[in-house]
Amino acid sequence: MKTNIGVFFGGCSTEHEISVISANQAMAAIDRDVYDVTPVYITKEGAWYTGEALTDVANFRNIPELLKKCTPVHMRTHKGDFSLYADRKKLFGSPVVTKLDVAIPVLHGAYGEDGTFEGVLDAIGLPYAGCSVLASANGMDKITMKMILQACGIPVVDYIWFADSRWQSARAEVIDEIEKKLGYPVIVKPADLGSSVGIGRAANREALEAAVDDACRYSSRIIVEHMIDNLHEVNCSVLGDADEYQTSVCEEPIKSGEILSYEDKYMGGTKGAKGMQAAQKRIPAELPEEVSAEIRRLAGETFRVLSCHGVSRVDVIIDKDTDKIYVNEINTIPGSLSFYLWEATGITFPQLMDRLVRLALKRQRMSAKKVRSYKQNIFALGGGGVKGGVKKNGTK
Repeated sequence: MKTNIGVFFGGCSTEHEISVISANQAMAAIDRDVYDVTPVYITKEGAWYTGEALTDVANFRNIPELLKKCTPVHMRTHKGDFSLYADRKKLFGSPVVTKLDVAIPVLHGAYGEDGTFEGVLDAIGLPYAGCSVLASANGMDKITMKMILQACGIPVVDYIWFADSRWQSARAEVIDEIEKKLGYPVIVKPADLGSSVGIGRAANREALEAAVDDACRYSSRIIVEHMIDNLHEVNCSVLGDADEYQTSVCEEPIKSGEILSYEDKYMGGTKGAKGMQAAQKRIPAELPEEVSAEIRRLAGETFRVLSCHGVSRVDVIIDKDTDKIYVNEINTIPGSLSFYLWEATGITFPQLMDRLVRLALKRQRMSAKKVRSYKQNIFALGGGGVKGGVKKNGTK
């Protein structure tokens, strides 16, 4: 019997469409002679659907019609129950649509890449490829990520962060702090989004206010970073787990403006381009070997100290005036799963998907060796720390 892979995608995120593209690429790459594939599409409203029609990205042009061809499903939060159940009750037959063996989340952004969905899978016990709840949350939140990297000696650019509530109540004070510590130009980002959503550059106070106001539309936590004008952006993917990983060749994204935009990343400057692999880039990046080696080292260290798992992409910045290298961010579920970087490294897309499944099952085996709970009922043994029980009002 083949291993049944549940590929989860879509989700309640501004990166919903990118997730659909990445997941369809991943499903097409899975070797059907070895694995069965079950697509699980999560709508922008949070409903789950499955069906073969979900494996053709062209069908998403008309989502209401697409969903008519699919089955609404859910999973029960019972530990060890890996079945997908039909939402609609049947008069006859089992409510089980299929049983999953492993999950591959391809959910970009909030409620998927931030650890939220990974927590659901952990509660069920379904093995999955990708970062844990903690690693996902730390990788998604640019503020927490930079704090951890700094503490581990990994270079990041100077930054300031604040909550949107403080921006509304003490705007002038926040601006003064930014100007005093960072100066101009700066780059403003929502702390917990990807795909260049809500990002803006500011070279003066007026532009700063506008950029922060825009970022506050997307997140309650904002990060403002010193912007390196004469920069060279380079990306490197990492595959494995925190104990044993390998790094890919480096790529140099080509941007159309001062900031690598959503269109640069996913539309490649054309209307019909699909996915991160369509973005204009140089692979491998044109770098001296010692610089490339240092970037790969920093990418691996970032992956390690954040306790990552599966496949990630680390984005770095080189200050061309000083030759200093800074880690910008990590994408724990990168666009197109960075398959194009692994193909350039010598690992095909089907091989990458196979590695992800094996990593998921390996983590499950390792986790099973840990003590998660005690079988004994301490109450039946007279324990609990209270003699004679406790009354309803909390007193003895």
